[in-house]
Amino acid sequence: MDEKNKPSVFGTLYGVGVGPGDPDLLTLQAVKVLRSVSVVLSAASPGKEESLALAVAAPHIPPQTRILRLDFPMTKERTLLERAWEDNAACAAEILRSGQDACFLTLGDPMIYSTFGYLMQTLSRLYPALPVSVVPGITSFQAAAAKTRTVLCQGGENLLLVSGINSREDLVKALEYADGAVILKAYRNAPFVREALIRAGRDSEVVFASRIGHGEEASGRGLQSMPSRPPYLSLLIAPPKR
Repeated sequence: MDEKNKPSVFGTLYGVGVGPGDPDLLTLQAVKVLRSVSVVLSAASPGKEESLALAVAAPHIPPQTRILRLDFPMTKERTLLERAWEDNAACAAEILRSGQDACFLTLGDPMIYSTFGYLMQTLSRLYPALPVSVVPGITSFQAAAAKTRTVLCQGGENLLLVSGINSREDLVKALEYADGAVILKAYRNAPFVREALIRAGRDSEVVFASRIGHGEEASGRGLQSMPSRPPYLSLLIAPPKR
């Protein structure tokens, strides 16, 4: 951009958590941001037609707002991931440098296992002058706990967040250490997760939940409630042994 045409004030990038899936669970601040920004950035993997986060936020987005899709490849190849983060950060930077505000949508909370975290870190590294603000969101495990009336922690108890893509040994150690635990991404390695819960003696009281706030949601108590092949957006809550 020509320096003399550069706006005196940059726009702000908002990382907006849209909650677990129910459009009614967006915060008032999230709705306020969605109604005020010029551009909504929607993350999706190449070849995927829709963004779940965009579908959740759609009722709160004005019709004149520009929707821009950002592709993030589903791969563990570091070089490809970094290229995507840098390309998408450059796209966001162009919008902010024009003086427009933009928001990046993410399911749950932007600071927990979110693509926004990578985008924010890349943008801050490459374009440190551009402002970023984060709007927290209700997480899937909070919604699942509310749905199943499961107390996550109380008194002096701790609560551990753990990824289901960890090894069986790491999962067992985590479950043995924690008073209560939440296993996110439980659909990835379901056999490992199942075995870890049994080995840790957490199988009888564990709560399974999937697609909470979306269509075809399911929940149940006990490991038998977890299907052999859990759907995407599945999690497990191992409550404290009281």
